[in-house]
Amino acid sequence: IAGLLMYPQFKKWFPTFFHKWNENGIPGMLLFFIIVIYWLFPRTMDEALMNTSVEIFKFISWPFLVGIPLRDSWSKLSDRGKTISLSLISGLYFLMGFIYIFTDEQLCNNYLLVEQIALGWGFLIIAISLTVYVLQATFIDYSQYE
Repeated sequence: IAGLLMYPQFKKWFPTFFHKWNENGIPGMLLFFIIVIYWLFPRTMDEALMNTSVEIFKFISWPFLVGIPLRDSWSKLSDRGKTISLSLISGLYFLMGFIYIFTDEQLCNNYLLVEQIALGWGFLIIAISLTVYVLQATFIDYSQYE
């Protein structure tokens, strides 16, 4: 959320940077997905709790490498690009949800098995919600309701 809120100020400070670097929104979304996937690995979550430099990188990477590129890219993506992005996030969350719920072993050393299962259910709820939204946006013609 911090990166999303900081974006307007960064766009004022660096007006040409975002236009040159992220003209059609795809590079920003690619950076978004790389960082999100990196932080979904259980090993990186453990290292963020045990290693101060990794924890600092986490607090820097989420606003600057996830929030700002997401805010800049989202308005530049086509409707198809937005649907593909939401579908990828949904699929990723389904996968992580099933891994966290149905793995009998503790994946993260610093979290209890109960917390791991709760996180898995959270991933599944978010994935189901995103899937319902994508299906609704794809198959419902909103012009009929105006």
